[in-house]
Order: sequence, then structure tokens, then C-alpha cells
Amino acid sequence: MEKTKLKIDELVIWFTLYSVFGWLYEVFLEVVVYRWGFTNRGVLFGPYCPVYGFGALAFILLVYPLLKGKPLKKRLPLIPVVFLLCMLIATAIELGTSYALEAITGSWPWQTYADYKINFQARIALSPSVRFGLGGVLFIYVLQPLFEKMTDTLPDDRRKKIALGLIVLFAVDLLYTVFIR
Repeated sequence: MEKTKLKIDELVIWFTLYSVFGWLYEVFLEVVVYRWGFTNRGVLFGPYCPVYGFGALAFILLVYPLLKGKPLKKRLPLIPVVFLLCMLIATAIELGTSYALEAITGSWPWQTYADYKINFQARIALSPSVRFGLGGVLFIYVLQPLFEKMTDTLPDDRRKKIALGLIVLFAVDLLYTVFIR
């Protein structure tokens, strides 16, 4: 199997897609599951949660290579390993992000974790960690192969322009959030 090098523009596009999916997931939980009503679940203005994008990139770089290019019958037995790796990676990112957000903003969006029986300082909890592991399996086995096919169909120049536009969008949003909001 020929190894292909990851391109920065692909990573930017995937980061954005997963950040948006993370935001949609958070809003779904808030509105449909918990019925709290709608609020922007991200720390930025736009409809994305960058922590999900960073988690996805970690999965792509650390877990996905274990499976990529292997036939299905060799990938299926690895589901428990993928689940555990994704659960641990996402939980570590969430813990680190909670400390970073607390230092920058004074709080973090998921302080409701104190309501979970098994939690650490309301920063991480077992139930969300298990969901992250399950989501990681869905991500690695279903979504990432689809997103790769999608970005592979884009001509290089178009993919680069899309990535540059997304970087500008995030930069403007970050500046707006930090200096105006």
C-alpha cells in the first residue's frame, strides 16, 4: 500500500467539518436530549466547537493510521482498541481544554459534568468519555473515509482556497470573540 502524505489544506477542511459536527452534536444534546433550550455551545461566535476539530485531528494522526488501507476483516477486530484510544485522547484533550479555557475566560462550557456521578473536578466525566469513544469509532470507521473521498475529489487549487477561506474565517471569529464580544 502506498502511503499518502497528509496535506495541511485537507487537515484544515476536516478540522472545520468536525468542529461543525461537534457543535451540532452539542446543540442536539442541549435542545433535544436535555431540553434546556438553544444557546451557542461554542466558545467562538460561529457554529463550531474547535475542541471537536482538535480531537478529530488527534484521531486522524494517532488512531486512523492503524486502520487506513486495511481490509474490513482486519479493521473490525480493532474496534475495542479504537474505542479506548479515542476515549482516552478525547478525554485528555477535554481536560487540557478545560484548564486552558479557565485560564483565558474564567470558566469552561461543560461545568455541568459535576452532575455526573463519576467526574473529575467537573472537567471530565465517565459518561461523556464513553460517548467520545463511541463517537471516535463512528468517526474512524465511517466519517473520515467519507470526508477523505470528498476532499480527494476537489482540485488542489480549490481545496487550498477553501482551506485559506476557513482559516481567515476562524481568525476573524477569534479576533471578534477576544476583542469585541
